[in-house]
Amino acid sequence: MQYFEDIAVGDTASFGRYAVTREEVIAFAERYDPQPFHLSDQAAAATHFGRLSASGWHTCAMTMAMLVEHSTAIGHAGLGSPGLDELRWLRPVYPGDTLRCETEVLDARRSASRPEMGLLKSRMTVFNQDDVAVMTFVSNLMVATRPA
Repeated sequence: MQYFEDIAVGDTASFGRYAVTREEVIAFAERYDPQPFHLSDQAAAATHFGRLSASGWHTCAMTMAMLVEHSTAIGHAGLGSPGLDELRWLRPVYPGDTLRCETEVLDARRSASRPEMGLLKSRMTVFNQDDVAVMTFVSNLMVATRPA
């Protein structure tokens, strides 16, 4: 199990591989972000996207799927998150792209009021198959401390 004490400022990780499909882009958009450029090639062609593109919120969801898979694989003692800062969608994500993640711990501190947890701040960068950054955010995470 990876506890708060096992994590240091400056630690980095690279993980994930998520193949973006046209069917998933459209299904997500139909349900959560039904803007025309997420639903139709023709509508998207008339915009700066040039072709069908994934919703930024879909990109967040795909990133979360990769993050949970990675956290589960390493036995990370995460306790949830109070939120994100500085979310930026830098480039469109298209069907056919393959996404991956890189993260760096920016800050780590033990909770003053909850001794069973520490608080981490990390920068997440999501890249496509061409190593072009498509999204960044700063996450705030609560992590269990090592049991006594």
